[in-house]
Amino acid sequence: MDRERYRDGFEFSNTQRTLPILLLRAREAVMDRFRPILNAHDITEQQWRVIRILHERGQTDSSQLAVLACVLPPSLTRMLKALEARGMVEVCKDPSDARRNLVRLSPKGDVFIASVSPSSAKVYEEIEARIGRERISHIMDELQALLDALDSAR
Repeated sequence: MDRERYRDGFEFSNTQRTLPILLLRAREAVMDRFRPILNAHDITEQQWRVIRILHERGQTDSSQLAVLACVLPPSLTRMLKALEARGMVEVCKDPSDARRNLVRLSPKGDVFIASVSPSSAKVYEEIEARIGRERISHIMDELQALLDALDSAR
């Protein structure tokens, strides 16, 4: 195929220098540091996000929890069943709307997060030592600006 024939101002960049690939590679580079901790505690990345959000927010509607944890509602439903079976979360019907489920950490979930958090904090410290607090803050600000700009374009 003659590449010159198809030039229209929207040529592909080198794949390794595209935003989607760089975001994926950055995510993997960060998560590679956290996965050993999660694996040692027999918890998935998605379950950890759910537990952290419940720790931060307290009791949360399951629909909102799915959005905050970046998981699809059917996946969250399965995940909550697994976490509930392990005694880490408690799920109940919303007294004001029986169609809604409310989720909160159980006392065992609170103990779990307290036991894992120091290891997680240590990884954050190591990343910060390599990159710098200011640079991490800047990267997060820029990523938030990207999300805000793309969300407002919908």
